[in-house]
Order: sequence, then C-alpha cells, then structure tokens
Amino acid sequence: MADVPIRSDVYKNRESIVMETDETRVELIPGLGGKIVSLLYKPTSKEWLVQSDLLTMGQPAYGSAFGDADMSGWDECFPTIEPCAAEAGGERMLPDHGEVWALAWDAVVREGRIDCSVDGVALPYRLSRSLSFTAADTLRMDYRAENLGESPLPFLWVPHPQFVVSEPTRIELPPSAQEMLCVFGGAARQEGERYAWTAEEAGVDASPKGDGRKFYAPGKVSEGWCGLSCERSGDWLRMDFDPQRVPYIGVWIDEGMFNRQNAVALEPSIGYFDSLDRARANGTAQTIPPGQAYEWTMTVRLGWDAA
Repeated sequence: MADVPIRSDVYKNRESIVMETDETRVELIPGLGGKIVSLLYKPTSKEWLVQSDLLTMGQPAYGSAFGDADMSGWDECFPTIEPCAAEAGGERMLPDHGEVWALAWDAVVREGRIDCSVDGVALPYRLSRSLSFTAADTLRMDYRAENLGESPLPFLWVPHPQFVVSEPTRIELPPSAQEMLCVFGGAARQEGERYAWTAEEAGVDASPKGDGRKFYAPGKVSEGWCGLSCERSGDWLRMDFDPQRVPYIGVWIDEGMFNRQNAVALEPSIGYFDSLDRARANGTAQTIPPGQAYEWTMTVRLGWDAA
C-alpha cells in the first residue's frame, strides 16, 4: 500500500513516527531502540501494546538490565536475549535482551514504508527493519541482518511485543506447538518440564498475580503462525512468518511479575532458546558468512469477531 499516510509526531517526550490506514495505526520511536509504542486497531479502538505510564521516556544505558527500563511496547531482541559472551570463549559480553533495544536507530521514511536500522556494538552487524502495510489490517515487517565483519556471525533473534491482557485472552498456537517446554517457571510451573497446550495453559486473565512463565515449542515448528484472541470483545491478533526462516516459537506470560499490567509476548524465534551461547552450542543459532545477510519477514494482522 503506497498511499499510507506517514507523519512525524511526539510520544511522551520522544520524537516518533506514525503510519496508519483506515483500520490500523502504528507508532514507533526510532531513537529508543526502534520501539513500537502503539499498535491500534481502529474499528474497535483496541490498543494491543502495553502503554508507558511514564511522563517522559529516557534513553536506557547500553548494557543496562531490560527490566529496569520502561516495560511497554514492542522491542527487538538481537543477537541474544540472556546476557552471554559475544563470541565462543570470548571476553566481550552481550547485554540483557541483546544490544539493539537500548540503541538509537536510524530511520528513513519512504513511499508507504518506514526503514529503520542500527549497527552492533559488541559484534559487527547491521540490523534493519522495514514497516509497511499489505492491507488495511495487516502490518508487514521485513528484517535483514547483515554481517559487516570478517568472520562468520552467529545470532539469535526474537521480537518482544508486550501485548496487553485487558480481558480474558487465549494464546493460539499451531498444531506443531501443542506441547510446550517451560524454560522459566515462576511460582506455578517447573522449568524443564513439558506441558500440553491445554485451554488452561493457553488462557490468561487480566488479574495480576505477581508471577510469570515462559515456554518454547520443543524444536522446530512446521506452521508459521501464532496469535491472541480476546474472549469478551472478540478482538484478535495473528502473526504469520515463514517457518523455514523463523523456525521456533516462544511465549512469555507476565502476570504482574515485571509489568504493572498482565502481558503476553508472542516470540517467533531464530535460535533456540534465549541465549546465543546456548543456541551456538545446540546448533540452532543462524550464522551469516562475512559480507552476507539473512532476511526474514513477519506480518501482524488485527481483526474483530462480533459476538
């Protein structure tokens, strides 16, 4: 869609960019890790992302803990999630939730799209993300990771969209992800155990419990999609991706452990799981040869089913 209006704006105290169709409004802050701060479905006024409760949003320090920053919106985790060595056996470290969420990204507005990019600090790479609309209800996200160095570059990537849970919500996963491995159990689940993806596991309500948990499908998935369905309003969200390029699915559920509101992060993943050094060891990290790039695409579609 080349005729999508795109304009400059201000979110809190930060310069932002807004693009919107008749059905969907997206706002991002390039200078704050390319964070998407709003994903609004206009027909029902459903804001899908946790909104910041800060009056002003400061710039996090490189290497700071992700949980100490503003817990809102959609961040990108690259080239790791958990802190680890940047290179096998190396002394340089990658910070919590990776590097790029705390860095300022460059942004260029072109006809019908927003192109953002950022260069690595501990490793020589450039990560790019282009936002555009393929339909009034469908946001397309094109990613490119480029190796700027002289050695092979392994990486792990997940998006970290903190989708707000303001009513009973069901997490939808494909048939190849109907048994999930718990990698962080919180108080109610056991790390290392596998759980059938029953209605109980898939359901999240809006009441904070001070708990959280994370799951991964145990291995590659054959169907590239996941989503959320709101049980009262009928609002829904679906993420689609190519499982040949993005072969794993993670789910983070925060019931008030780190966030003031319950939130679910759907995390189609490259690399399994969470730590680049672990993904290197188990052979699931994607590796880019020197001077080459790896590309992948994801779409996010919003909708509503009348009761």
